[in-house]
Amino acid sequence: MIFKLARITVALALAGLVCASIGFAQDKTPAQQTDQNKQQQDQQNSKDKSKNEPKKPRNSDIDNIGTRDINKRSINFVSYEKEISIGRQMSAEVEREVKLVDDPVISEYVNRVGQNLVRNSDAKVPFTIKVVQSDEINAFALPGGFFYVNSALILAADDEAELAGVMAHEIAHVTARHGAKQMSKGELLNIATIPLIFLGGPAGFGIRQASGFLIPVTFLSFSRANEAEADYLGLQYMYKTGYDTTAAVSFFEKLQAKETAKPGSMSKLFASHPPTGERIEMEKKNIELVLPDRDQYVVTTSEFNRVKARLALLENTRKPAEDENKPSLRRRTTSTKDGDDRNTKDPKDTKDAKNGQDSSTSGTTNSPDNTSNTTDKTDSGTTPSDDDRPVLKRRP
Repeated sequence: MIFKLARITVALALAGLVCASIGFAQDKTPAQQTDQNKQQQDQQNSKDKSKNEPKKPRNSDIDNIGTRDINKRSINFVSYEKEISIGRQMSAEVEREVKLVDDPVISEYVNRVGQNLVRNSDAKVPFTIKVVQSDEINAFALPGGFFYVNSALILAADDEAELAGVMAHEIAHVTARHGAKQMSKGELLNIATIPLIFLGGPAGFGIRQASGFLIPVTFLSFSRANEAEADYLGLQYMYKTGYDTTAAVSFFEKLQAKETAKPGSMSKLFASHPPTGERIEMEKKNIELVLPDRDQYVVTTSEFNRVKARLALLENTRKPAEDENKPSLRRRTTSTKDGDDRNTKDPKDTKDAKNGQDSSTSGTTNSPDNTSNTTDKTDSGTTPSDDDRPVLKRRP
C-alpha cells in the first residue's frame, strides 16, 4: 500500500514538472521568437547594405600602411638583396648616360620630399633620389629604390602636391616590386623597360612600341595593371603624407591636355600604362572609395616656389651655352660643279668679258663660225641649264 502511494506521488510530481516546463516554454517562445526575428532582420539589412556599398579593393587599409604586406599574393623569386644589387647596376648605367643636376639646394629639396613620402609608404628598401637634367616631363624608378626625377617635371608642376603625386606613383612601383615581378615572370624581352616610366616620351615610347609586337598580350596587360596599382598605392601614400590627392588628378588632366594638343602621341593598344583619360576616372573613383575625408591638406609650400624658380634660372643659363656649342648650317656663297671653284665666274666678270668680246668683234659680220665659238666659250664657263641648284648672284 505504501509503495503504491509512493509510485502515485512520484508520477504526479513528474507530471507536474512536465506541465510546468511546457507552460514555461510556451511563455518564453514569443520572446525568443521576437529576438530571433530581430537578429535575422539585422543580418538581412547588413547583407543588403554590403551589397549596395561598393567593394573596396585589396590593400585599402590606410591605417596599416608601413606594416601591411602588399605583396603577399604575388609571385616573386627575387630577394630584396638581389633586387637592390640589380638596381644599383642599372643606376650606374643610367648615370653614365644622363646628366644630373648638381645644385645642392635643388637636390636636397627633391630628396627630402621623396624621403617623406617613402616614410609614409610600404617601402622595404632604402631610396636614393636624384634629379636628372632633361627636357622631358618624366620620372622613373629602378628596382631596389633608385629613383630619378627629371628637371622638366619639376618645372611642369604647378605646386608641390603635383610633384609629390608623380613621386608617390614611382615609389609605389618600387614598394609593389613590379621590376622584380617582371624578372620573376621571365619578361626578358622587356628588360630594357624595367625603368618604370611615369609617362614615356616619344623616344622611350617608340622603343617600347617597337618591342611590344614580340611581347605576349598577357605581359602588356600585366604592365597596365602595374600602372593602375601604382596609381592606387600612390594616392594612399600622398594621403598618408598629408598632400592633397586631387593634385594627382589635376596633373593627369594636364597631361591629357598635352595629348589633345598633339593627338596620336600615345597608342592605346601598345601603351605601357592606361590611357590618361581612364587613369583620371580611376583616380577619382579611388579617392572617393578608399580615402577618408580630411579637413586640411598640403597643396604647396614657399620652398617649392623658390626651388622651381632656382631650377628655371639654372635651365635658362644652361640652354644658351649648349646652343653655342651646337653645329650650325650655313649656305654656300658660291655655286660650284664637281667641287671645283675654277669653273665659277662672277656674273660681273662674265659681263665684262662679253663686252670685251663684243668690242673686239665690232665692225665685222657675224658668221656661223663666230657664233659657234662664242657659244662654246659661254658653255665652258657656266653651269648647265638643267642644274636645279639655286643660282647665287653677287651684289653690285
